[in-house]
Amino acid sequence: MKKYGKFAALIAVILGTLGWLAVAGSGEAKSYYKTIAEVRQMGDQAGKKRLRVAGDIEKSSIERKGTEVSFILVAENQKMKVIYTGTEPLPDTFRDGAQAMAEGKMGPDGAFHAAKIQAKCASKYEAKPGEFKPVEANPKISLNKQGM
Repeated sequence: MKKYGKFAALIAVILGTLGWLAVAGSGEAKSYYKTIAEVRQMGDQAGKKRLRVAGDIEKSSIERKGTEVSFILVAENQKMKVIYTGTEPLPDTFRDGAQAMAEGKMGPDGAFHAAKIQAKCASKYEAKPGEFKPVEANPKISLNKQGM
């Protein structure tokens, strides 16, 4: 009976440790999506929580200083300075006018300090005006299954 008791205690300790690690790890990885206006309304709380803020990159606002990149996000007539100091290279679509999402925390200097940046440029994947060509059906391909 003592063998089963020791085994059960060992299993309980292992499961407890795994549970604690899961809860502690998920708290650090959690981030909340906020608009620029909502981040400003949070005050000091914005510096304590991981946040995600999205907007368009303002024209001619991207500045590179060594490994640091700063730019201005614009959304709903609100602007926010973002400073990226992450280790991953910026996406290829990161340029003026692109949509970007920054993940990080507000700094005491009033700028948003991002550890991750995601960017997309919707216009890159759209057809240029006047260049849309509909796909024509190939008369040699029959969709009739009976002719097979």
